[in-house]
Amino acid sequence: MIKVKVVGSGGYGGVGIVELLLRHPEARIQTLVAATETGMPMSALYPHLQGFCDLPILKPDDPAAQEPADVVFFSTPDGVGMVQARVELEKGARVIDYSGDFRFNNMEEYAEYARRIGRDPVHKSPDLLSSTVYGLPELNRAAYAVDQRLVGNPGCFAMSCLLGLAPAVSSGLVDPSSLICDCKTGVSGAGKKPSPTFHYPARYENMNAYRLAGHQHVMEVERMLGALAGEDIRVTFTAQVVPMCRGIMSCLYGTLAEGITAQTVQDAYAEYYRNHAFVRLYDESAAIGTVHVRGTNFCNLTVGVDNRTRRLRVVSHIDNLMKGQAGNAMQNMNILCGFPETMALDQPGFYP
Repeated sequence: MIKVKVVGSGGYGGVGIVELLLRHPEARIQTLVAATETGMPMSALYPHLQGFCDLPILKPDDPAAQEPADVVFFSTPDGVGMVQARVELEKGARVIDYSGDFRFNNMEEYAEYARRIGRDPVHKSPDLLSSTVYGLPELNRAAYAVDQRLVGNPGCFAMSCLLGLAPAVSSGLVDPSSLICDCKTGVSGAGKKPSPTFHYPARYENMNAYRLAGHQHVMEVERMLGALAGEDIRVTFTAQVVPMCRGIMSCLYGTLAEGITAQTVQDAYAEYYRNHAFVRLYDESAAIGTVHVRGTNFCNLTVGVDNRTRRLRVVSHIDNLMKGQAGNAMQNMNILCGFPETMALDQPGFYP
C-alpha cells in the first residue's frame, strides 16, 4: 500500500485526484496540503466526500505536511512545483506535477512557455528538467525511465489534440503543414478561483475565443507532433470557452497526403491505439459527445475523411478534469508504481 500526499488539495485538480485515490486498492491518502481553506476537513470543503475523506487540509508549513510519502501530486499553479518538488524527491517520493513546471526538458523550451503565460522565464530548478518526462503515456511511454520519479502532466488542450493527431502524423497520413486545432472547453478549465471573466453572468449563453496571440499548450502540441514527424511542425490553434462545466471537444483537421484513403486512416488509427485502453475510436456515424467521457479517463475519437476536400477530420472528446488532469495523473502514478495502468480508472462515467 503506497502513501500519497496531495498538494493543492482544495482545487478541482486536488479533489479530482482525491476522488480517484479513494477507489484505488493500492493507495492510501496520507496528507492533504493547501495554501488556503486550511484547518478544515476535506469533507467540509467538499461535502460529497463526507465519510469518505475527512482528513484535515494542512498548511504547507505544518509539521505533519512534511511527512514523507511514496507519491506526491502537485495540483498547484505554475511556479509551486518547481520550488517544492525537490524536497519531496529528496525524501524518496515520486512526483507528478499538474502545471507546466516540468513539461519541458530544457530551459529554452520552458522559458518560451513561461513567456506565453506572463511568468518569469527563469526556472527555479533547472537541474531537474533533464530528469522529468512529459506524462502522456499513449504517445511518450518510451521516454519513461525504468525508475521514473518526476512527471509533468500534460495540458488538457494538448492532451485532446495530441491523442487526436498522433496517428495521422506518425503514419504520414497528412501534410504536417496543414494541421488545424479548433478546441472548445468548459468553464472548469479555468480552475476554482473566481474571476470576473468566469462569473456566471459573463459565461451564461456566451462563448469566446481567447489567447489568439499564442496559447501555451500549442508548444506541447507542436513539440510532440514534431518528434513523431521528424520535422518541425506548426499548427493553427484556436482555444474557446463554452458555457458548460467540464469537457473538451477538439475538432482537428489536416490535408490528406497523396494516395491516403479513408480506409487507410481507419486502419492506421486502429493499429496505433490497439494496446491503449483509454482511447476509443468511432466512425462518423456515432453520436458521441463530451457527456460520454464525463468523469472518465477515456478519450473518444471520431475519425473520418471529408472526401470532397481531401481532409482528415478527427473530433476528440475528453473530460478536462480527468484525462485532461487528475485521471491522467493517476494513470502516471500507476505506471511509476508498477500497478496495472487501468487500476481505479477502468470505469464508465455517469449518464445523462
